[in-house]
Amino acid sequence: MIQTQKSDYSAVNVMLIDIAEVRMGYSFRSRLEADAGGDVAVIQMKDIDDANLLHTESLTRIQMPDLKDRHLVQEGDLLFRSRGVTNSAALVGGDIGRAVLAAPMLLIRPKTEIVEPAYLQWFINHPSTQATLAGHAEGTLVKMISKGVLDHLKVVLPPRDKQRRIAEVAQLASREAALLEELRGRRKALLEGILLRSAEETC
Repeated sequence: MIQTQKSDYSAVNVMLIDIAEVRMGYSFRSRLEADAGGDVAVIQMKDIDDANLLHTESLTRIQMPDLKDRHLVQEGDLLFRSRGVTNSAALVGGDIGRAVLAAPMLLIRPKTEIVEPAYLQWFINHPSTQATLAGHAEGTLVKMISKGVLDHLKVVLPPRDKQRRIAEVAQLASREAALLEELRGRRKALLEGILLRSAEETC
């Protein structure tokens, strides 16, 4: 069992199963019947973008009056893409409401007394971890990461205060990259507009 670490301890290597619970997404037996007034939102892979951000505003809502609370997604959960080229994870924020994760995605619920959810997301999405997961993917046409592979993923676990610092820096770097990409897009649009006006000018 992993114990909560003091800030002066060195990093340790643990398996994901020691610091988080991995669950299968909810398996729907039939096609989803969308209902704008539904009591439950369904999270699917299409609701997570390339930057691993969950877009709650576009979630499909359905009626699931008999859904047990244990199936509900919580703040701090990680939503893992188990199939496809990218096997990354998105972090659930505090505005999720009543929502369920659809299979084939996997839900990772960190033990927050041991690991910071944002740090665990950063570690899973790191290129070296993604390469490790890719090496354990199963299937030919569609690659898949099984729950067993994820359970036994080795995680580098530094002290909690260092986890927080790493997560904060990673989030700042992501915001900076997004702003730079937006700036490049605006500059390109501006330049294209200038060139078009130049082409339309009469001599």
